[in-house]
Amino acid sequence: MTLPRARAGAWAAAAKVAQRRRLAECAEGPPRSVTWSQRAALYVHWPYCEKRCSYCNFNKYIPRGVEEAAVRSCLVTEAQTLLRLSGVQRVESVFFGGGTPSLASPHTVAAVLEAVAQATHLPADTEVTLEANPTSAPASKLAAFGAAGVNRLSIGLQSLDDTELQLLGRTHSAREGLQTLAEARRLFPGRVSVDLMLGLPAQRVGPWLRRLEELLRCCDDHISLYQLSLERGTALFARVQQGALPAPDPELAAEMYQEGRTALREAGFRQYEVSNFTRHGALSTHNWTYWQCGQYIGVGPGAHGRFVPQGAGGLVREARIQTLEPDNWMKEVMQCGHGTRRRIPLGELELLEEVLAMGLRTDVGITHQGSPVFVGRYGRAGLSVADPSTSTPRCLAAENPLPCARRVIDVPVFQDTLPEAEPVRTHMSCFHKTIHFLGQNCILQRKDLNNKIAVD
Repeated sequence: MTLPRARAGAWAAAAKVAQRRRLAECAEGPPRSVTWSQRAALYVHWPYCEKRCSYCNFNKYIPRGVEEAAVRSCLVTEAQTLLRLSGVQRVESVFFGGGTPSLASPHTVAAVLEAVAQATHLPADTEVTLEANPTSAPASKLAAFGAAGVNRLSIGLQSLDDTELQLLGRTHSAREGLQTLAEARRLFPGRVSVDLMLGLPAQRVGPWLRRLEELLRCCDDHISLYQLSLERGTALFARVQQGALPAPDPELAAEMYQEGRTALREAGFRQYEVSNFTRHGALSTHNWTYWQCGQYIGVGPGAHGRFVPQGAGGLVREARIQTLEPDNWMKEVMQCGHGTRRRIPLGELELLEEVLAMGLRTDVGITHQGSPVFVGRYGRAGLSVADPSTSTPRCLAAENPLPCARRVIDVPVFQDTLPEAEPVRTHMSCFHKTIHFLGQNCILQRKDLNNKIAVD
């Protein structure tokens, strides 16, 4: 795939945009006070890649060429439209994901951030994350992204073994990955996250753990451990189905996960979410919004969002999905100002299920205190996940494979919690519980997920 190269002039313009944002922030004085309903995170989807990885079933495309100016214009238009429809007055974080957004030019990133800053309040210190692949992120381009307003990188390392990288269809080598990580840490110290996969076909615990220990000697303060999920329609799934590769062993994957948790804990990392580890407080603000069921707006082909469209007179939180295919999405944006394909009003049952599923992923659990989550009509109070700024994080039980295997949360629970030695394969059984509201009190009850959640 050939993308237009960002010229030096565009990068200089990006730097000026970032500088204008900082000056405007200083001129505004103290930040405006906004309610929960007026805040949101923003996700921007760049759908293009150089190559489709063998395991990936995300909404991404490998085109012969990209008219980036047209894509940029549509991203800007849709961001402005959806921010207006949402009534959001403050954007808490921006995340450029994909696809491979590091293939875009820094000018595109700067244009989107400038549009957001014009449409709503975007503090100068807002977390702005960009996903980057090593082969599409040379040091000069990473610096230009920084000038455009990016202040955090998420690098898709996936493995430090060249054979595994080839199996996954990655375009970089282990050496290139480490070089990119070193450059990223130099440019964005303390704000670089890396992804590492586990549970690959024929992968063994010992070699994988040694690679993790190698990564710990040179990583920054955020690591994400992801277990391989074989998805239909992917090349890796087909090879396993055909018998060309052995199926991943779930017991070995569980052991890798356990050993990985131990190594990360000994290196000073806090496991604040099932797959995410941080030290020195460098958690992902953007992802935390998802896990605490905050509002987020999705921009770009196939992007998802969750917000109350107050600017359009809406009262109920909606799930929104943008049109998947980029060309069709662009046509809709040019015609309507946005490419929203589906709007799904979320009832109390759906909202409570999200609160339960998201809250149990984190180490602070679920509580009746903290930031409110919309349940039904605007303004109605409900259950929430804990706010990390006001909650005391609890360490995860070292004896259990996942944080939801034995939860200690801020609501009364029955004494039939899962036993200490419960195997990893049963860790999801904790989701077979539902929330029952009794006034201001919450009781966590064990039920089958097919039963309805009773709400008073």
